[in-house]
Amino acid sequence: MPKMKTKAAAKKRFSFTATGKVKSAQAGKRHGMIKRTTKFIRDARGTTVLSEADAKIVKKYMPYNR
Repeated sequence: MPKMKTKAAAKKRFSFTATGKVKSAQAGKRHGMIKRTTKFIRDARGTTVLSEADAKIVKKYMPYNR
């Protein structure tokens, strides 16, 4: 059986915490910042941990990074 391949796009966008949760950049900050509230921009700094449902999908794409 050959090795499974990691999705290159997922490798670039996501990383894992020590406990196995999936970290990603905050969504909704690429453009249109004028219409966003200051509170939204402030709260969306840094990274976030994905929900379990989304993390399940990402873990399928990255079989060896657990």
